[in-house]
Amino acid sequence: MDGHRTRLSRLSRRLLAGALGLVVAVALSGCSGGSSRLTVSGDLAAHDPDIIVGTNGTPWYVYSTGDESIGDGNIEIRSSADGHDWKLIGTVWKKKPAWLTKTVHGVSNLWAPELFHHGNTWYLYYAASTFGSNNSVIALATNATLDPHSAKYKWVDRGVVIASHSADNYNAIDPTIVDDSNGTGWMAFGSFWGGIQLVKLSWPSGKLASATPPEQIVYRGSPPDAIEGATIIHHGGYYYLIVSLDSCCQGAASTYNMGMGRSKHVAGPYVGKTGHPLLDDGTSPLLATVGRQVGPGGESYSDGYLAWHYYDAEVGGATTLAIQKLGWTKDGWPTLTQN
Repeated sequence: MDGHRTRLSRLSRRLLAGALGLVVAVALSGCSGGSSRLTVSGDLAAHDPDIIVGTNGTPWYVYSTGDESIGDGNIEIRSSADGHDWKLIGTVWKKKPAWLTKTVHGVSNLWAPELFHHGNTWYLYYAASTFGSNNSVIALATNATLDPHSAKYKWVDRGVVIASHSADNYNAIDPTIVDDSNGTGWMAFGSFWGGIQLVKLSWPSGKLASATPPEQIVYRGSPPDAIEGATIIHHGGYYYLIVSLDSCCQGAASTYNMGMGRSKHVAGPYVGKTGHPLLDDGTSPLLATVGRQVGPGGESYSDGYLAWHYYDAEVGGATTLAIQKLGWTKDGWPTLTQN
């Protein structure tokens, strides 16, 4: 069964986080690779955050899973001038595309966005599903810019990228996109059913390159196969695959944690630090619960920084955004501080 997505209401999250000023100050030292957690404040209730780091004075953005109480459950958008103070600035649309509610019965909010820039276009991949079901779709929207003040700003619905149904051994949610060294696009996705899958994309459409079935690249074994939320980073000649393990969305009772593996090829095989295959539950640990940070996961990567959410045990398990510059060990593995 898919453990994804039971959530605190937006009002509950804001009351919980707001009670302590909605400020999380974590300036840490001693991290391998010399990195430290950013001090963040403002509206941090971003679940499954997808981060775009601002450069040359441009804003930072975080897109995240929607809440049905605002914007018809659409993907939420937060912005910051410097990556520290965050404001909720709106949602992708005011209403979900009508075809989504017809295709995925009972869908309330849209999940786990992934932004990718190719050519002159921003591609926004996101998921529509319901808790405990693999009747799901990954859909696509495009835009010329992320700047909501620009005359060119408009998210255009591009429809389905891939769908899954009860007969499929995969779940079409939690997309992540990477270009390989030849410029070919790939999408990893999946949650529980059949683990993490990989498909090839075609640019500039951003859709599937062929009807070839998805290829399984990570698997934990027998059900519930609790793994989802993949992110792929191309660094130093390797493709690093970071995943969220176990169960999210239960506040301070969540068991989410991040694991990782790597491969010389985007299609794998991926292995952990000991060489154990990720197709045989071989991930190595990256970040887990410690102190007030419960259930870290739902991660994304941009320009050297990793963003994720956790559940703040000191604020009633409120969903909270964290951002940190990713460190690298001498033998070439990602590393993060553990508190």
